[in-house]
Amino acid sequence: MSDARQREDICRYGRSLFERGLTPGSSGNISLRLDDGGWLVTPTNASLGFLDPARISRLDAEGRLRSGDKPTKEIPLHTALYDTRGSARAIVHLHSTHAVALTMLPEIDPRAALPPMTPYYLMRAGETALVPYYRPGDPAVADAIRGLSGKYSSVLLANHGPVVAGDSLEAAVFATEELEETAKLYLLLRNLNPRYLSPGQVADLVNTFGLDLPSHHDHDDH
Repeated sequence: MSDARQREDICRYGRSLFERGLTPGSSGNISLRLDDGGWLVTPTNASLGFLDPARISRLDAEGRLRSGDKPTKEIPLHTALYDTRGSARAIVHLHSTHAVALTMLPEIDPRAALPPMTPYYLMRAGETALVPYYRPGDPAVADAIRGLSGKYSSVLLANHGPVVAGDSLEAAVFATEELEETAKLYLLLRNLNPRYLSPGQVADLVNTFGLDLPSHHDHDDH
């Protein structure tokens, strides 16, 4: 895919996310890993709804800015997820309302922030880790994400928002959207004793679609 097409895709998906209210103001960022190990990444203080393809930040494999505007300050969390999740080709980080709200609830399991509510949540986002609060741009968030050892493609930052990796930009966007909708479902159904997918139903999805779920890794280790 050409450089121009990749830049256009970042702008197109960014605008779609912004126009549907999934990340307000100048919040959120998107990165795309290139074949040479460098990245395209959205600039700092840029609204995802009004990105200019020519001003997208181009970083080399060492993270040095080669062209475009100054990149997002969230580079450490993108780097940590790319470094530990070898299949990741794109990362989307949003401040989507329902996912952020989920991170503030006291009962959330940091190893599985959401229960198995729908098949498409598991198929697109997998299981979701929750990491503690860090100041935006704090390099320590990278250590927290590295501590997950690449097991998770979707991570929630407490009081902040989701960070989701995919093997393509489209996959990362769709997974982020699925995570947000599942968080919304959880909040709608909280304290109503809903029926989640049973362990057998989850196992069937894992076996049928070859899902890579951390909880099933844990079982394999025993």
